[in-house]
Order: sequence, then structure tokens, then C-alpha cells
Amino acid sequence: MNILVCISNVPDTTSKIEFTSDSKAFNTEGVQFIINPYDEFGLTKAIKLREEHGGKVTVIHLGEASSEPTLRKALAIGADQAIRIDSESKDSFGVAQELAKVISEQDFDLIITGRESIDYNNGAVPGMLAAILDLPFVNACTGFALSGDSANMEREIEGGKEFIKASLPLIIAGQKGLVEESDLLIPNMRGIMTARTKPLTVVSSNGTVDKSKSISFEKPASKQACKMVEAGQEKELVSLLHQEAKII
Repeated sequence: MNILVCISNVPDTTSKIEFTSDSKAFNTEGVQFIINPYDEFGLTKAIKLREEHGGKVTVIHLGEASSEPTLRKALAIGADQAIRIDSESKDSFGVAQELAKVISEQDFDLIITGRESIDYNNGAVPGMLAAILDLPFVNACTGFALSGDSANMEREIEGGKEFIKASLPLIIAGQKGLVEESDLLIPNMRGIMTARTKPLTVVSSNGTVDKSKSISFEKPASKQACKMVEAGQEKELVSLLHQEAKII
């Protein structure tokens, strides 16, 4: 079974977010980058599927050379090979087109992405990728099991769960539930050592023109000091909520 996992390189959730002086770009200085957590669920699932059914797991990422440590970590976790598309990620549609170009040149039975990346939270690339490649797509996937040349899947919907069956090849966007947090794989010393010798192929950008761009960034307003209202002063509370907080 030939499985591809799309990997995003995102700031660690504990990182302090700052922007450049002109507020036009994210300031990466001093920021630790990690595998996008949603993608990590997908990578673990891919490795477990390989253990059960045989085959190969490839990870792919669109980014500059600075993102290669993240790909090496994916190799240390257990992926067999990695592909880096040498381009800066700016636009969801552009990313999807770049990925689709590389994917279309190979035969994958299953393509796994994360539901979204935790930096921009757009959640747009998986669906766009499926549309460009004209493949079945299941979003917010929390369960996946192979049955011959088809897959039985489970996903979250508003108010419940949906159970789906589809033929391979297909694309799923995974999240927690695809595997549990306790099942996530951690690189061991042997994995770290072998990751150095596993192939990491760099391919040129397709030169896709972005459809959108970020004009500027702005941090949320700082939290204001808490104002206490004594018990029994309901009128004062309502007045504050109306006049100062302006939420009623």
C-alpha cells in the first residue's frame, strides 16, 4: 500500500507569536517549529496501516530548506521517504496546486492530510487538493479501516457521526480519533539515526500564482482588568455590560 502524508511545519503551541515591525509577516526569530498536530495523527495512522498491510509511507511538504528538520522528524517517527517542494507557503490554493502536481506524477492508494494547520486554521488545502485531483474526500476523519480495495471511515458531523465507505484511491483529512494521543509515535534513537539515511527529495516549485495574500497581521486586543460587581447590584451589572462592554 502506497500512502502519502501531507505535513505542515507550524510554530510550537507554546511559542510567543510576534510579527515584523511593519506587521506584514510572522516573525520566525526564536520560534520552534513542529509537525502540525493534526498531521501527526495522520502520520501515525499511516505507519500503523503500513504495519498491518505492508507498503510504503511518504511524507510531503511545501516549504523552504529551514523546514527540513520537521521532515527529518517525520522520517525518524517512521516514514520511509520525504519530498520537499522548494517554495514558500503563502496561499491555500497555491499549496494545493503544488502538491497536486507532484502527487499526480505518482500512484498513491491513500493520501492523508490534517484537518487544518494550527497556524492559520484555514482547513482549505485538503478539499482543494481533492478537487484538483478529482478524488473522493472525507473531512474531519476520526476512524479509518481498510477492507480490500475500499475503506470504511467515520467522521464527526454536527450532532453526531457519519459512517462512509469509499474505494481507493482517496483523500482523508484526519484529526484526533484517527488515532488517540496516547498512540502517537515518538522518535527513538534508532529512528533518529536511520532518518539521516532515508531519502529526502527536493523538487522545484511549479511556479503557481497565488490567488490571495496576507496584507497585514494584528494581535488580539489585550485583556482588560476585571471589574467586580457586588452581589445584588444587577442593574449596575446590566449597565456595565451595555455601556462599557457593549455586548448587550
